[in-house]
Amino acid sequence: MSGPRAWQRMLSGRRLDLLDPSPRDIEIADIAHGLARVARWNGQTAGPHVFCVAQHSLLVEAIGAGLEPGLRPAARLELLLHDAPEYVIGDLISPFKAAIGDSYKTVEHRLLAAIRARFDLPAPAPEEVDLIKRADGIAAYWEAIHLAGFTPDEATEIFGDPVPLPDGAAALLVPWAADTAQARFHARFHALTPET
Repeated sequence: MSGPRAWQRMLSGRRLDLLDPSPRDIEIADIAHGLARVARWNGQTAGPHVFCVAQHSLLVEAIGAGLEPGLRPAARLELLLHDAPEYVIGDLISPFKAAIGDSYKTVEHRLLAAIRARFDLPAPAPEEVDLIKRADGIAAYWEAIHLAGFTPDEATEIFGDPVPLPDGAAALLVPWAADTAQARFHARFHALTPET
């Protein structure tokens, strides 16, 4: 082996190269497992369980579907997988991502491109990217005030004016145990990709 190691061993047995990820080394079971164990807000959330990225992803998908009823399954899958690279690189808070800059984004984009290729997802259209960003921001607002100790004024200043959650989405703000989050994320993925 020449140079520093840049791969991570997955529980599936796959060896994922973080700098040059191959779609062949990506498994939804690894993604669901990893995201269910990555804490949002660096773990600074209320409740007996961490609020994990898998649960956040389900919330973003529910919000996106509420904003745009009738979304095709591929667009809903794009919402669900918007933070999928975090299953192996973790969830850095936005201020730290900004401080790190392009190197983090480069790795994240390569991983997301490999994930899209693995699941035959085309790059999202500009309006789908906008929807992901909007749904992610709405989720962040509600997570901030319900879980992360922000005041509504602080959350509004950072994430914008609050947008009501769609019916049933507020239940996704109650943190689950990791095995529950993993199972629900995995099930939702398969509901959106019955052929996978």
